Amino acid sequence: MKLTFEVIHDGGTRPLQADIRELVVAGWAGRDLAAIEHHIEELAAIGVPRPSAVPLYYRIAANQLVQAPAIQVVGPHTSGEVEAFVFAAGGELYVSIASDHTDRKLEAVSVALSKQVCAKPVAAQAWPLAEVAGHWDELVLRSRIVEGDRTVLYQEGPAAELRTPAELIAGYAPGGLPDGVGMTCGTVAAIGGIRPAPVFEMELHDPRRRRTISHRYAVEVLPEVA
Repeated sequence: MKLTFEVIHDGGTRPLQADIRELVVAGWAGRDLAAIEHHIEELAAIGVPRPSAVPLYYRIAANQLVQAPAIQVVGPHTSGEVEAFVFAAGGELYVSIASDHTDRKLEAVSVALSKQVCAKPVAAQAWPLAEVAGHWDELVLRSRIVEGDRTVLYQEGPAAELRTPAELIAGYAPGGLPDGVGMTCGTVAAIGGIRPAPVFEMELHDPRRRRTISHRYAVEVLPEVA
């Protein structure tokens, strides 16, 4: 899938076209194993199968990556979640953000399928990963949703809650992430619980360099016909 980015770097900006041919969603990517196990048990109680490994790498069709301002989903049971998106292009690693938009009803049947059936929105900006790797834990993941006539904070947490890209990459591709591979790197808890929304806003904030990558998309719900 060809994606176009504005790369924001210490020297300015430049365009980048990345051909992502392999998409990986790194699930269960938190650093606190006790908290992960607690969450697994919570989900198991409502019928979501336990993961076969932690972290777990879900392969998703690369054509699910989109940079459009809207996506279409079937039924009212989907929701987004902000994740750092690391990808390799031209022999270099970059970081942006993506939403691992997921069908929560289908999640009780198959987590892999629940992720596959939804588009994965990606921002149009990126940073060289090398410029933030040294202070990765300071980065902040944040999302907001529209509820009624209000925009409310939905997720907020430091990247320190999650495994680093280097660790996740090593677990998936020990020799390094090849060109054309993109990986989402885990998310932080939803404030007030996971729930659908017609609009999802997400950002990755770098407080040290005082810069932010952001993206906003609308969700159009198609009828679930039997």
